[in-house]
Amino acid sequence: MAYYRCAIMEVETKLNVLNEEYSIKYSRNPIEAIKSRLKGIDSIFGKLKRKNLPMTLESIEENLNDIAGIRVICSFTEDVYTIANALLKQDDVRLINAKDYIQHPKPNGYRSLHLIIELPIFLAEDKRPMKVEIQLRTIAMDCWASLEHKLKYKKNFEFSQDMTTELYECAILSAQLDAKMSLLKRKVDDKNAEFDDVKTSTPIFEDLEVNET
Repeated sequence: MAYYRCAIMEVETKLNVLNEEYSIKYSRNPIEAIKSRLKGIDSIFGKLKRKNLPMTLESIEENLNDIAGIRVICSFTEDVYTIANALLKQDDVRLINAKDYIQHPKPNGYRSLHLIIELPIFLAEDKRPMKVEIQLRTIAMDCWASLEHKLKYKKNFEFSQDMTTELYECAILSAQLDAKMSLLKRKVDDKNAEFDDVKTSTPIFEDLEVNET
């Protein structure tokens, strides 16, 4: 479990560096928050049991990809793909699997980009490849997913069809919010570009001689 904690720290460092770089380049942070979690022992063995897999360390390493988990909350949908692409371009990061639930939402309306990556952690005398699950989503996606989980988790009854439909409608509203915010961001970026063009084309008077009368 210590190795998985180290893998989480490695990925968090990479994400924080990317966030800082984009902050310098574009004067804003594409990442709003980074959350991490380590799957508990009971959950690990419960998952092995459900999958009828051996209860061994080798089985855990070979068959479970989500023991180390990181959730990245981004500002806009395009930021999700920007950060994901920048991370996957790094030469010590290997993509194992990707599921794009933003372009192809789950039937209940869930949206997020899921990546399973492998990267090395460097020990005192060795390096060890470790797997990490990364979920990248916008603020709106995270809000819906978090509230949906709270509404449905460990309830003593099954959601009715009406409740399920209402949750799905909320997911649609969340997607519409992201789309509107992305459109607004593009308009703001276009205005900024126009403003920068005006500034660069404005004559500079500091070097001119001024005749005072």
